[in-house]
Amino acid sequence: MIDIVTVEVIKGALIYAAEEMGISLRNSSYSPNIKERMDHSCAIFDFNARLIAQAEHIPAHLGSLPYGVKKGIEVYEGELEDGDILLYNDPYVSGTHLPDITLVAPIYFNNKLIGYVANKAHHSDVGGKVPGSMPSDVNELFQEGIIIPPIKFVKKGVVDKEILNLILSNVREPYIRIGDLRAQVAANMLGVRRVKEICSKYGIEKFFEAIDKIIEYSERKLRIEINKMPKGVFEAEDFMEDIGSKDEIAKIKVKITVKEDEIIFDYTGTSKQVDGPINAAYGVAVAGIYYTMLCITNPEIPMNDGFFKPILINIPEGTILNPKKPAPVSGGNTETSQRNVDVLLKAFAQIVPNKVCAACTGSMNNVAFGGVDENGRTWAFYETIAGGYGGRFGIDGVDAIHTHMTNTMNTPIEAIERNYPILFLKYGVRDGSCGAGKYRGGCGVERSWKLLAPTATVSIVSERHKIPPWGLFGGESGKTGEAFIIKTNGEIIKLKSKQTIRMDYGDVFIIKTAGGGGYGKPFDREPELVIKDVENGYITLNQALEEYGVVIKNGKIDYEETRRLRG
Repeated sequence: MIDIVTVEVIKGALIYAAEEMGISLRNSSYSPNIKERMDHSCAIFDFNARLIAQAEHIPAHLGSLPYGVKKGIEVYEGELEDGDILLYNDPYVSGTHLPDITLVAPIYFNNKLIGYVANKAHHSDVGGKVPGSMPSDVNELFQEGIIIPPIKFVKKGVVDKEILNLILSNVREPYIRIGDLRAQVAANMLGVRRVKEICSKYGIEKFFEAIDKIIEYSERKLRIEINKMPKGVFEAEDFMEDIGSKDEIAKIKVKITVKEDEIIFDYTGTSKQVDGPINAAYGVAVAGIYYTMLCITNPEIPMNDGFFKPILINIPEGTILNPKKPAPVSGGNTETSQRNVDVLLKAFAQIVPNKVCAACTGSMNNVAFGGVDENGRTWAFYETIAGGYGGRFGIDGVDAIHTHMTNTMNTPIEAIERNYPILFLKYGVRDGSCGAGKYRGGCGVERSWKLLAPTATVSIVSERHKIPPWGLFGGESGKTGEAFIIKTNGEIIKLKSKQTIRMDYGDVFIIKTAGGGGYGKPFDREPELVIKDVENGYITLNQALEEYGVVIKNGKIDYEETRRLRG
C-alpha cells in the first residue's frame, strides 16, 4: 500500500518531467514560433494511453493530446518498440490542425511497456497553398499542407532519413523544420528517461499504484465541484462572423446539463461543417470543454484521465466542431476553438457567475507571411497576436495578453526582425479598445510592420472584426478588431478578418486586435467614478485626469483648480 506522501512526490515528478520536456523543446528549437512564442506542449501517458501528467502549455494542444495519442498508437498497436517515435499531423487523428506535428514515444522499463510521452509543436510552415500554412479561403484539407498519418519517424533510436526528406521537400523552410523536429525528438527522449528514473527509484508497482491514486483524486475532486453547482439545463450560443471562403456566419450552440456529480455537454444545433477553414477537429473542440471546466471549478485539480470521467460530451458528426474528412480545419483550431470557449463561458455565467469572465478578444489573431528572398530561398513566418482579456468578478481584464486556448508568449520584435525581412513600426496597447464595466475588459494590441522583401504573401485568419466580444451583467462589449495594408502610393486596403493578399516592398501591415468585454454595469464601478465621453465611450476620472487635464480631489472634479491649470 503506497502512502499519500509518495503519491504526491511521484505526481510532482511526473508533472515536472513534462515541464522539463517543454524546456528542452523550447531551448533546442530553431523557429521563433517555438523558441520565443513557445507554441508547443508536452504530456505523459500510462500504457493504456491514459493521461497522467501534463505541463502548463497550450490548452488547444493539451486537451487534444489524449484523443490524438490514443488514435495514433492504435495504428501501431503492439508494434512500437523501445526507441521508436511516431510522428503525425493528420487533424482527424491528432485532433488539431496540420501545422501541429505530434510525436509519441513508448516507454519501456525492464522490457515492459509502461507508458508513453508525447509532444505537439506548431511548425510555422507545413506546405500548402500559402506561406505559414494558414490559408484563409480553402475548401479542402489538402490545400492546407502536407498530411502525415501516424508513421515511425524514429526506429530504435534512429531517425528515418527517407521520411525526413519527404517532409522537408514539402515545406518552405526545411532548414528550420529539421531543427524543430530534432528538438521534438530530443524532448521525447528526455521524457522517457525521466519516467524510467521515477520507476527505478520507487519501483514499478508503486509507480502504477501512484498513477491510479492520482487519477482517482482528480475524478473525485471534479465530482465534488460539479456537485456544488446548481442543477438544471443551461444553454448559450455565439457565432463565427465568417467562414473564410464565404461571407456567412456559423453558429455554435451548447446545452449544459448539470447532474449530481456529472455534467453533460450537448452541441446539437451547432452549424453543419462549412466549405471553409473554420471547421474545428473533434479533439480541439473537446479540449475547449476540458479547459473551461478547469477554469470554472478548481484550477488546482491535476489534469489527467480522472478529470475527464465526470464529463459527458455529444458533438454531432458533420458539424463545425466535429467535421468529416477532408473538411479544412486550419482556422478552426485557432478561431473556432476560441469561440467554443466563449459559448461555454456564456452558459456557465448562468451557473457560476462569479467564476467566469466576459468575452476575451475571441481570436488568436493569426498572421502568416512569407515568400522567396533575393537568394531564391523560401521563407515563412507565423505568429498569433494578443488581445484583451474580459473583465471578471472583482477584477479588471488584462491588457495585451494571449487568452484561453492559445496561452502562448509574445514573439519579440527583435527575434522577428533578426530572422525575417520586416521592420517593425509600432507595437503597443490599443488604447480605448476595452469594454466598459464595473470591471472593465482588457485592451487589445496594435502592431504594424513594413515589408523589406521584394514581395510577400500575407494571410490573416482572425475573428471579432464584425461581432464584438460581449460583456456580462451590463458590461459593454470590447471594441472590434481591424487590419489594414498601406501601400507605398498611400492607398489604404482594409482587410477582412480572413484574407490572403500580396504585399510589395515598403508596404505596411497594421493589425489592431479586439479588446475584452466588461463585467457589470459601468456606473457601478468603484472606487473610481465614471464619466461619459462622447467620442471614446466610458472613461474613468483617472483617465480624464491623464488625457484631458481634469483635476480630481476626493473622488470629484475640482472645477476651480481645473480652470486654473487650463488658463
